[in-house]
Amino acid sequence: MGDTDYQALEFEYRPQPSDAAGHHPIVVVGAGPVGLSLALDLAQRGSKVVVLDDDYRLSTGSRAICFAKRTLDVWDRLGVGQKMVDKGVSWNVGKVFFKGEEVWRFDLLPEPGHRRPAFINLQQYYCEGFLCEQAAAHPGIELRWKHKAVGVENRADGVLLTVETPDGPYTLTADWLVACDGSRSPLRKMLGQEAHGRIFRDRFLIADVRMQAEFPTERWFWFDPPFHPNQSVLLHRQPDNIWRIDFQLGWNADPVEEVKPENVLPRIRALLGKDTAFELEWVSIYTFACERMDHFRHGRVLFAGDSAHRVSPFGARGANSGVQDADNLAWKLHLVTRGLAPEALIDSYAAERELAADENIRHSTHSTDFITPKSEISLLFRNTVLKLAKHYEFARALVNSGRLSTATAYTDTPLNTPDTERFTHLLPLGVVAPDAPVQVEGRDAWWLSCLDGRYTVVIFCRSGLPPQATLQQLDELRRDPLGIQVILVAAPACAGQAARSGLHTVVDAQGVLARRYDAREHTTYLIRPDQHIAARWRACHEPAIRAALRRASGHLEDTPA
Repeated sequence: MGDTDYQALEFEYRPQPSDAAGHHPIVVVGAGPVGLSLALDLAQRGSKVVVLDDDYRLSTGSRAICFAKRTLDVWDRLGVGQKMVDKGVSWNVGKVFFKGEEVWRFDLLPEPGHRRPAFINLQQYYCEGFLCEQAAAHPGIELRWKHKAVGVENRADGVLLTVETPDGPYTLTADWLVACDGSRSPLRKMLGQEAHGRIFRDRFLIADVRMQAEFPTERWFWFDPPFHPNQSVLLHRQPDNIWRIDFQLGWNADPVEEVKPENVLPRIRALLGKDTAFELEWVSIYTFACERMDHFRHGRVLFAGDSAHRVSPFGARGANSGVQDADNLAWKLHLVTRGLAPEALIDSYAAERELAADENIRHSTHSTDFITPKSEISLLFRNTVLKLAKHYEFARALVNSGRLSTATAYTDTPLNTPDTERFTHLLPLGVVAPDAPVQVEGRDAWWLSCLDGRYTVVIFCRSGLPPQATLQQLDELRRDPLGIQVILVAAPACAGQAARSGLHTVVDAQGVLARRYDAREHTTYLIRPDQHIAARWRACHEPAIRAALRRASGHLEDTPA
């Protein structure tokens, strides 16, 4: 892993295959983190996927660098999570400074008992490289480099796609086309669609700097520091002694002039000190934008990642939300193409991820307004909050240097079966299932690693098992074509009894899982393939589980209006 120069890596162009003009169930356009995550997820479920990309290299420069715990959990299921963590720089602590003085420190993962850190910093080219290696090794994925989508036609039963290559164009058809082709999305333009939102009148300079530094592995954010007055600065550490620095420049900054070394280097020296040796690796200028398409589904064409939505980089909501798009879509697309679910399940992808985009845009907009106040009153409010934050808890809640990425809870999706009994408000229906340490066959493990991408029925057994008739019904449930696993979560007192039942048993040796799930004897959960909680009951009733499964797989005709 450490010997590969991912910035120099080039992928071989292959002329169009003999069946290139044929039909494919699923085509993904764009081999970035979102497209590759989606392809891997689909292929692991047994779907065949063709991935088209107009380039033959990985992304240049660090670009997206901050990947959240939820994204790492998804990548664990796709077989690349450990690579990401091993190479990445893990961090949980952030610090906020005002005029050079620390005013607030926060820890994003104060609770023990989670496999992954709150965030890792990892250059996007490493992320893409590890995903590419995993995808290239999977027989269900065909990667086509320098195959550029130049035309798309939506049909009633699929999509006709025109592809341009160095050897000339060809056409192919697909049941479904997923556009993961970035914020400028040619496919979006081909369909006559636009993204709507807000462009913020400010400019920021990104500089990747190679240096040996004694800074701790933390996120540092300065408001109005003495080395960059009246603006903000962000500092992050990455692997290979690379540090990301973001400088706010103001709307009137000249993008051409500001990236010249004679203008970049003095800014960096002002931050690091004149005696600190460093090398400038990469520099770029960006402008904030918070926008999204009105609808993520257009016939048989689906949009995911930056092609569907875009947010400012503060808060690490771009790539992370894109991977969560893929996590939401893959299982739904697989079930629909196999004829195991209606197209209403695809519509739920659009609805749920449009909601997530709105949530991310709202957080990102609030962060941007705090970081770059546009009026004297806004500036006075921000600076007053920062002064008070050093001494008062209420003010710290108002500090907004980027509300960092968390997974969206699908609390109102029609795929959920509403609670009929009381559960703790700390774990709302529709959230991602929390992780916890468990034991499997006598070995230490993590709960989320037991959720293998299928629907999962979970029964907590604190002192004994459900009746034998119920266990037989649960055993029969495992043969449902949807693909369902049943897990008994046993306290140590009944672990042996649960293991003899013939059902998959996980031992909650420390009781952490039961506490996090507010579980009593025979409390039952239905967890979706993307690890979101779809239903739960205080007792195990097989007919209720079957009804909830039908609902969670998009059969909404039974859902009350």
